[in-house]
Amino acid sequence: MKMRSMLLAATAMIMGSVAAQAAELEVIHWWTSKGESAAVAEFAKALDNDGQGDKWKDSAIALGETARATVMQRVLGGDPPAAAQFNPGRQYEELIKGGKLLDLTDLATEGKWADVIRPKAMQTACLVDGHWWCVPVNIHSNYWAWYSKPAFEKAGLPEPRNLADFVKDAPKLKEAGIIPFAIGGDGNGWQIQLLFQDMVTEALGVAKRDEMYTKKSAEIAGGPEMKSVFEQLRALKQYTDDGYANRNWNDTTNLVITNKAGLQVMGDWARGEFAAAGMTGVKDFGCMIGLNEDKPVVSTDGDIILFFKQDNPDVEAAQKRLANLLISPAVQVAFNNAKGSMPVRGDVDLGTADPCMQKALKAVEDPAKIVTATNRFITENTNQQINELVAQFFADDSVTSEDATAKFADIIGNSD
Repeated sequence: MKMRSMLLAATAMIMGSVAAQAAELEVIHWWTSKGESAAVAEFAKALDNDGQGDKWKDSAIALGETARATVMQRVLGGDPPAAAQFNPGRQYEELIKGGKLLDLTDLATEGKWADVIRPKAMQTACLVDGHWWCVPVNIHSNYWAWYSKPAFEKAGLPEPRNLADFVKDAPKLKEAGIIPFAIGGDGNGWQIQLLFQDMVTEALGVAKRDEMYTKKSAEIAGGPEMKSVFEQLRALKQYTDDGYANRNWNDTTNLVITNKAGLQVMGDWARGEFAAAGMTGVKDFGCMIGLNEDKPVVSTDGDIILFFKQDNPDVEAAQKRLANLLISPAVQVAFNNAKGSMPVRGDVDLGTADPCMQKALKAVEDPAKIVTATNRFITENTNQQINELVAQFFADDSVTSEDATAKFADIIGNSD
């Protein structure tokens, strides 16, 4: 009887210890589409089943700008979430400088993150001044176009290999009763800017494009190549539909999924929507990498998770457990297969990846094919100015290519 009482007391102590260490972690993110929700559920499942009693508290907020603004308000108000999704770039540099983030260097050293995270450009998003301030969870590339194979077959057209081919064939898609070009205008025009930035890289080339942003060159931004980009953007507008103005990206992708539209330029997260619809890149849809199959490029963009300093040591311990889970091989594969992105780990097996991901995996191994994400160069303020410019140009035919080019040059020349 005495032994049984001792065992019960020991069990109670152990259970009490686990309960004291377990924590509920609120994570703010903007993964709200069908494919994104399936992907983030893999993170939640991993934490909820970590054996420590930790729980994922999901705080999903549609649209990245809104989610990031909410996080910043919470931090300034002294009520930060445990973690939040951000994109690599300059959006969180003030959080690092202000000492608001949890230092993850001990985890990174123990887990040899510097050895397994590729490409090196992804590491620089989190490794700042010798310290790791976030966890990169995927590699996303903006440089993709997705198209409906049945739509092109219906119009009697070959599958496109570059944007110029598509523009040439777009009238036949329209004659076949198909929206040739699918795009959306929600969120102050970020979808249009994504298209615009892809076209900028194609027109300028990687080196000149990087020079424009790093040196804040108004001369390049106001040059003839940029004027041609605005002219091409105006030409594409005639092939979209009247309902584009407030449409979000995943509803735009659904037009391609349902064969109502021919092609959409969108980042590789769109692949997650096709996967969620049970479609494959073998027979249902096609993809162009870099807007030109003969000049494939990928951007080293993606998603990172920031962890905010907390007063409770148990919460901090749970934050570090989650950070380890996010970068673990099994979770990396599960999340990225659902998300449509590439794992940041170079040591996971993706032999079963679909043809589109295989293109990206091949390209990302070649440094010459990697494009630095625009967010690494510009502040959120500059980003918003470009959003507003391209959205206005796309919506208002009275704004000339010359005027838009001059305004773009002014924005770049005076950027932060």
